[in-house]
Amino acid sequence: PHSVSAAFQEYLQHLGLQDFPCGLGSWNKSRLNARRGPWAEPAGLEEAVPAGEETPEALLELLRDQHSPWALPPACSPQLRLLREAAVLAPELLRGSGIFQAVQSLRILDKGVEEVDEGLLLFQQLEELVLSANHISRVPSAHLPRTLKVLELCYNAVGDLQDLCARPPPELQHLGLGHNRLCGPSQGKHLTVDFWPNLVSLDLSFNSLTDLPGLVSQLSTLQNLHILLLQGNPLALTPTYRGFLVDSLPKLSILDDIHIWPEERQQFHGLARQPELIRSEARVVVSIGEMKGLPNPKAFQQLEVGSKGPVITYSYCVTYEF
Repeated sequence: PHSVSAAFQEYLQHLGLQDFPCGLGSWNKSRLNARRGPWAEPAGLEEAVPAGEETPEALLELLRDQHSPWALPPACSPQLRLLREAAVLAPELLRGSGIFQAVQSLRILDKGVEEVDEGLLLFQQLEELVLSANHISRVPSAHLPRTLKVLELCYNAVGDLQDLCARPPPELQHLGLGHNRLCGPSQGKHLTVDFWPNLVSLDLSFNSLTDLPGLVSQLSTLQNLHILLLQGNPLALTPTYRGFLVDSLPKLSILDDIHIWPEERQQFHGLARQPELIRSEARVVVSIGEMKGLPNPKAFQQLEVGSKGPVITYSYCVTYEF
């Protein structure tokens, strides 16, 4: 399976950290001779260089000028830009395993990644890991750096949290699991303070979670939780869904991207103590607002009385899938 480590290596090739104007070469070869120790200070921008070589300032300008052929697209992440600039100022520090020490944020989106492999443990300073829109179904916590604070896995195929919760990163503040395959009441037992003591933001939107009271009983143990997304789950269809959550989680500030104001909290006060209002069924009303691409009946001329012309009848079937 295509792993995170393999995708990162492809990512490095795209960066060209060893190629001009980054890395070491004829354009800055005297700098390698001037600094031999791994702890040497990077050369200053004002340092004089021999003829035929480029100053660090000139090399950085080639990376930063948007009209330069070596410039990155405007949408590139700040971490990517910092890596390339570090490859200009201290290229020898990014050789070998040094590159892993320099990465604090890793974003690999829509690259066909299927496996979260143990190669991630080389990133000993990693704080943010975004693996959205891939094909990941299993996340072994033993392969995640302990330094992680943000883990985003939306639009994947995660259907169970057991592997992720075996030994989760203790400092994690955001966990994004929106648009995955979580279902059933068994997932709730993995969403407690025992696993996530510092969690501030949790995205479980657009899964198949159904047990609202059971989930809330687990989430109530997360004392630092301020942002929660549950929209798109069947449990969000229950009539008292928002009010029950607002009253059950008093420290929550934002629910489904909507701020919780004091007036709303007062409005739903006491609802958490009335579990009988939480029904296991919901009523959905669907209406058709507009249909496109169908022939307009008014466009057909009515047949004259006594006409022997053919009569054309159109029938349509609309199907809803839940």
